[in-house]
Amino acid sequence: MQSVAAALARLGDLAASPTVSRLANAFAAAGHELALVGGPVRDAFLGREINDLDFTTDATPDQILAIVKPIAEGHWDIGRAFGTIGAKISGETVEITTYRADSYDGETRKPDVVFGSSIEDDLMRRDFTVNAMALRLPQLTLVDPAGGIDDLMAQTLRTPAAPEISFGDDPLRMMRAVRFVAALGFTLELDTAAALEEMSDRIQNISAERVCEELSKLLRSNTPRAGLELLVDSGLAAIVLPELPALRLEIDEHHHHKDVYQHTLTVLDQAIEYEVARQNLESPDLIVRLAALFHDIGKPATRRLEPGGVVSFYHHDVVGAKLAKKRLRALRFDNDTINAVALLIELHLRFFGYTEGAWTDSAVRRYVRDAGDQLERLHILTRADVTTRNRRKADRLGFAYDDLEHRISVLAEQEEMAAVRPDLDGEAIMRILDIRPGREVGEAYRYLLEQRLDDGPLGEEEATRRLQAWWAGREV
Repeated sequence: MQSVAAALARLGDLAASPTVSRLANAFAAAGHELALVGGPVRDAFLGREINDLDFTTDATPDQILAIVKPIAEGHWDIGRAFGTIGAKISGETVEITTYRADSYDGETRKPDVVFGSSIEDDLMRRDFTVNAMALRLPQLTLVDPAGGIDDLMAQTLRTPAAPEISFGDDPLRMMRAVRFVAALGFTLELDTAAALEEMSDRIQNISAERVCEELSKLLRSNTPRAGLELLVDSGLAAIVLPELPALRLEIDEHHHHKDVYQHTLTVLDQAIEYEVARQNLESPDLIVRLAALFHDIGKPATRRLEPGGVVSFYHHDVVGAKLAKKRLRALRFDNDTINAVALLIELHLRFFGYTEGAWTDSAVRRYVRDAGDQLERLHILTRADVTTRNRRKADRLGFAYDDLEHRISVLAEQEEMAAVRPDLDGEAIMRILDIRPGREVGEAYRYLLEQRLDDGPLGEEEATRRLQAWWAGREV
């Protein structure tokens, strides 16, 4: 946390930048107010990188356009109905929004858009006090009607208005509260936390797409665990992500197993650490994090209490993959993400057979083939899934996976395994067997692929011999 003086100095430097100074001068010359607002002001106090430039003004959208057109390389008015105009100025993208004084009907999160005339009123209708601060330009005057600086210093998240009113106006703010707890490391003010729990069912008024967007932002934060715990404890998860609280399985006095809920959060923590450390994926990686969060959601449905105090979860990988697809579709994730997450969940237990006996090269090839373009993510998820406190067991599993990755690397160098294909393609198969396109070509192709996976590259001559022998001996 930076001091007020240091934050204001940083904001002063930002105000002197070409983009901000050109905007400030243009609005002042036109006789209109302009202020840097929200996230940039908050992040200046937190010492965080400032990425987005958001402004607010008393000018109407038409007036904003008239002011920015002469100084912008480009502009757009896709948010015009809500008072927002976007522009690119001195190479930077900015958004400028007219003061708002919206009213809500209490049933949906879509407000009746009403433009306001006061920056103080505009700030008081925002989500949290730490986001309800502004810097007047070009005067460099800080506007903080809700006590955002005090809350920043106390690392507290609080709504400017009464939380019942704020969450009632826009229930999506409850999801944003969860995200900011994770992203900022803040705690919820007591009344705000109580309202979150009491009003959690209001999240049902929000579209799945908007919930998906907030959940994705939460998972992309550096430390999402605190936010996910709040999501569960507040009751929000029971509505938007019920598979997560369902992991808190009852443990009776005769049957014992690890706490699946806490295990899942630890796997997510460790997956993020591996994701960052390995640097083979762009971080944050949403697919890795979703797979870590969902990897054991099949356990509640497959739990069996066996004799002798044993608890089993047979086929929870397959069941979990199906449940993950269903939930991610309901949340409107895209198909590529859904399929990737489901594949990782389905494969996340495959490695543990490696420690029970040495895999053949054929088994290693199949592991790579089945993972496809998700292999690096599977490496991360599988390593992260080791949460045992038994150091000897953890080391044994870690060394075993090191060995597996080494063998994959060696085989890849020898065979270009990432693109494993039969030695003969479909056209060659049809020519050798003198058959036309159809089901038989596919059967022959799959036979040759199995031969390739079992024995490595065969060469055209040997592949032809095996193909002909298979064709002659097959049952018609």
